[in-house]
Amino acid sequence: MFSLPFTAWITIGVTIGIFLVMQLRIPIPTDILFTSGLVIVVLCGALEPRQALAGFANPAVITIAALFVVASGLQATGLLDWAVYQLLGSAGSAREALLRLAPTLLFVSAFVNNTPVVAMFVPAVLLWCRQRGISPSKLLMPVSFLAILGGTCSLIGTSTNIVVNGLIVEAGLRPMHLFEIGYVGLPVAIVGALFLLTVGYHLLPNRTDLVERLEKEAREYLVEMIVEPGCRLAGKTVEEAGLRHLRGLFLIEIDRDGHIITPVTPEDIIHEGDRLVFTGVVTTIVDLVKIPGLRPAGELRFRLDPRSQRGRHLCEAVVSRSSPLIGQTIREANFRRMYNAVVIAVHRNGERLPRKIGDIELQPGDTLLLQTRTDFTARFRHSRDFYLVASVEGSEPPRHERAWIAGLLLGGFVLWLLLRNVEQIRAWLPAIGEPAVGAVFVALAMVLTRCVSPGQARNSIDLQVLITIGAAVGLGKALESTKAADAISQILVQGVSGHPYLLLGILFVLGSLLTEFITNVAVAAMILPIALSAADAGGYDPRPFIMAITMAASMSFLTPVGYQTNLMVMGPGGYQPRDYLKLGILMNLIVAVCVLTLIPWIWPFYPPTR
Repeated sequence: MFSLPFTAWITIGVTIGIFLVMQLRIPIPTDILFTSGLVIVVLCGALEPRQALAGFANPAVITIAALFVVASGLQATGLLDWAVYQLLGSAGSAREALLRLAPTLLFVSAFVNNTPVVAMFVPAVLLWCRQRGISPSKLLMPVSFLAILGGTCSLIGTSTNIVVNGLIVEAGLRPMHLFEIGYVGLPVAIVGALFLLTVGYHLLPNRTDLVERLEKEAREYLVEMIVEPGCRLAGKTVEEAGLRHLRGLFLIEIDRDGHIITPVTPEDIIHEGDRLVFTGVVTTIVDLVKIPGLRPAGELRFRLDPRSQRGRHLCEAVVSRSSPLIGQTIREANFRRMYNAVVIAVHRNGERLPRKIGDIELQPGDTLLLQTRTDFTARFRHSRDFYLVASVEGSEPPRHERAWIAGLLLGGFVLWLLLRNVEQIRAWLPAIGEPAVGAVFVALAMVLTRCVSPGQARNSIDLQVLITIGAAVGLGKALESTKAADAISQILVQGVSGHPYLLLGILFVLGSLLTEFITNVAVAAMILPIALSAADAGGYDPRPFIMAITMAASMSFLTPVGYQTNLMVMGPGGYQPRDYLKLGILMNLIVAVCVLTLIPWIWPFYPPTR
């Protein structure tokens, strides 16, 4: 170890420095930190510029970028939103909801990157919790943990698997097939899910939802919605449709051809053509607007086909004292002609407004929720007609009519990954052996079939993640090329005195601890060269060590910052760091026991030829 060249010591020092900076919570963006480390090792001569840049051209980076677009297509078409609604619609308790969520999350996360999966499930779970008066803290942490577990069931479940597969191919080893990691990942996922449904459920906090507290202070609007033919709410009772005891939204009345039903009871049946009158906050109104077949009443004057609907979104505007709208009713104001917009809802300082939006006479200070063209905010931000104009985040209407196309494309990509393992097909079509080609093809198809717009596709690609992966792969190459990985692996092999099981345990625990403080793909990219060198030095088959590193890097349960999905649910669930620690310690122990028991049995330490 002490005979290492200067460049090896620099590389080791930079790697340790990155770990320390992230553990000390120094506010440096992850991509900047890893890129800076890569630049340092290049300037010190530990790595050639060409080798350093090769990490950014790794097929794994291309695959992950394309899968961001695929996930965006599934989100933009509302496919998963629909699935979550069908899943949770009639669940009556948090435990029942979790029981329904577990198999679905495990399955979906096996084929869709778990970060966008959690991003799509969280709003749906929050909506269900608001409707049932249940604290999201009983569900959101399990949503993150289940997505993490599901990601280990297939090659494309998480970016870690894709990165590791790319690195072992570069090392001249046999690539993973689609479900190889699932040999250990699926049993671990099942055991982890059972734990969350039983003992783990009782360890979850039951806190007041932060969203509820915010909604108490939020603006309450009056909104009218029309139930169109084919709407999923038609034919259901108010109870079955999930419109009873809505948090942040209250169903005032049902107008059925001039016959007013009020107060509305849970047994009242919703019919096609009904006019539903609600009071509610923006977040819940946005959820209403996204339900297929439930149309804002103001749109009846100019019905929009799905294509033109794509160019519209919601924004809020406050009527000024100098506005020509003052003194006019909404029907008289003709928003369509003046602003190319529709009034969806109205708020007036908590005052109870008339129940027909068209009859409301506008006053200074009224806040209007408008459905507008995408350029409305830019055009009227400085208009004297309004004090304030602001877009409502996340209000873009889903492309429901293209959900089936998005589902077929995802299924086609999974089929592509299965066929790449068939030698005859791979010989006939060599490109099918490269997952990156399939991922890019499906991503382009999502755009060309208009499942997702080009702008949404570009915005879905997380450059910070891609840059971090590319830089981390480069640092892993530096550890390898300077022989630092060999030296560290020699120390590990000598330390375990020829016990491969002990070596496997050390590498797994090391990866598990580091992934709580450092991005998982970076941990995998930097520890994998050490694991491969250790396997070579000890004469072991590298496969069990590859699988251990892959599993360890993905299993982050102890801290909210260890994995981005844990951080995503922290705020909405009202969690504290101690909540993750309380549940995560047991999760990590269960996972470790399963992984270290199964891996040597599935992939023996010694090659079959020995």
